[in-house]
Amino acid sequence: MGLRIGVIGVGGLGYLQAKTYSELEDVTIVAAADVAADARELFEREFNAPAYQNYRALLDDHASELDAMTIVTPHTLHYDQAIACLERNLHLLIEKPMVTEVQQAVDIIEVATERDLDVQVGYQRHFHPAFEQMRYQIERGAIGDVRSVNCFISQEWIENHQNTWRVDPDFSGGGQLYDTGSHLLEALIWLTDSVPKTVTAQVEYDKPSLDVNSAVTIEMERGDQSFLSSVSITGDGDDVIPTEGYFIWGTEGSIAYVNDVLHIHESDEVTYRAEIPSEFNFDTLNERKLENFIGSIEGEVDPAVPAEIGLEVTALTEAIYESADTGTVVDIDDFIDGCDSSDFVYR
Repeated sequence: MGLRIGVIGVGGLGYLQAKTYSELEDVTIVAAADVAADARELFEREFNAPAYQNYRALLDDHASELDAMTIVTPHTLHYDQAIACLERNLHLLIEKPMVTEVQQAVDIIEVATERDLDVQVGYQRHFHPAFEQMRYQIERGAIGDVRSVNCFISQEWIENHQNTWRVDPDFSGGGQLYDTGSHLLEALIWLTDSVPKTVTAQVEYDKPSLDVNSAVTIEMERGDQSFLSSVSITGDGDDVIPTEGYFIWGTEGSIAYVNDVLHIHESDEVTYRAEIPSEFNFDTLNERKLENFIGSIEGEVDPAVPAEIGLEVTALTEAIYESADTGTVVDIDDFIDGCDSSDFVYR
């Protein structure tokens, strides 16, 4: 029968993931849950499987028939849903951000560890060839020691998401920083294989708790060295090109990725330029993400985005808010060290 999957949240991305699962070999879609009647009706019609209004009813009726669950719901709902699934011994793929509080991230990791369950977070840039190449070049020392990083992302986010849950902090956990900005923060950590240590930030709000624009300076630790990163997250500008970019400077070269064009320059005057093929779109990355999740559960591959990365992004995000609110430099480790934990060890 293969791997048996359930999905909590089957509108939009959740539906796409269910459809992708159904097209993969040895994967069976068992059931789903969604609060929206039209999403449930479409799921049942498309996949010939039951859909529930309440995820707990789904678990009560089908947990024993499931191996794993995918959670694709508003951010602040992830924690309760994740813990409920872990307590039923289900592996998890949680869409980003994993959670919106550091204590919640620690709790999920502890429960998953106790039960030997796989928890992954849905950051798809790990599966993009440009990001894979950037990380590889940094790892092999092509640009020497990383000395500075500048990255940005810009969208008409506040305009495009009016009257949706994404601009309701009760469901989103904040604003652009926890939404698209989360991808940028995670990519920074993963590309450079570094740990964020301190942060200084300024944040602009559209209304209380709904952040739109952020300017952040982060001290990153990579092995026994450190470097500074400048991060700009914009949510109320025009959709201009480029909308996302990364500039990484090292002691022996540099990397630039903007507009689907990757430049790698080494100090011996060797320069590479590559345009990323158009077939590497969102659907392709989504498929690679789900394939990795399935492969890691079956022990065939390592998980690309383990829960520990979700913890790091949540801690960094909360530290950004704290720095902006207090006007001070914030130590990110303080957010993790202050959590209630039995035996949690952070890297």
